[in-house]
Formats: sequence, C-alpha cells, structure tokens
Amino acid sequence: MKIKSNYDIKPRYRKFLSQHVGLRVSEHACDREIKKRDITAPGNDCKEVNTFIQANKNDIKVVCGKGGTPKGKNLFKSNKPFPLVTCKLKSGERRPKCQYRGKKSTRYIVLGCDRGWPVHYEEGII
Repeated sequence: MKIKSNYDIKPRYRKFLSQHVGLRVSEHACDREIKKRDITAPGNDCKEVNTFIQANKNDIKVVCGKGGTPKGKNLFKSNKPFPLVTCKLKSGERRPKCQYRGKKSTRYIVLGCDRGWPVHYEEGII
C-alpha cells in the first residue's frame, strides 16, 4: 500500500496562505494586497471577491481539526468566528485595472481541508 505524503498538499496550502491569510490586511489595502499577491481569476481576469482572514496560520489550520466542525465534502466550519476583510471588485475586468472595495467583518469560516491542511476558502458565515 502506497502512503500518501504531504508533498502534494504543500503548494496548495501555500497558495491558500497567499490568497487568504492576512493578519494585518486592512479594508483600505485590497488593491495593493491583491496586486502584490498576484491574485486573479482564471485567464488573468479580476477576481470578483477575495477574502483575507486576519489571523495567524496556526489559528486557521486548527479549523481543519479540533477547531472546526466537519460539514461534509472535506469542508470544516470554524468553531469560533474570525476577523475578515472581504475585497469586492468595484471596477475593472482584467489586470492591472482591478479596483476593489474592502469591508471588515467577523464571521465563522468554512474551509476546504486535505489531510488536516486548509487548501480552500469556501465562505464566511455570520
């Protein structure tokens, strides 16, 4: 029997961190952060919505274990709410003309997890 390693998860986890974890991201910094982190939709289009979780990666990782509740299909809902900055596209279709409006909120987060590692941000729930 072949044992699955975590090597295939690492790039997906790093992409998740880059796209969704921003301890110090402010609602006024959406344009800068999305550009700096090279976040796009497929085809180099502007991404409609991107959410940054204002927490450290270890606090987020526990959602995929004892800090979360399984929701089926590898999804886990956090047991506690997290501070978020949600950046919504206000103008532009293709990079670099993307302009965003940011909004702060506190929500429970739903993450897609693979073998205990967060690899996908699904949604925030009030």
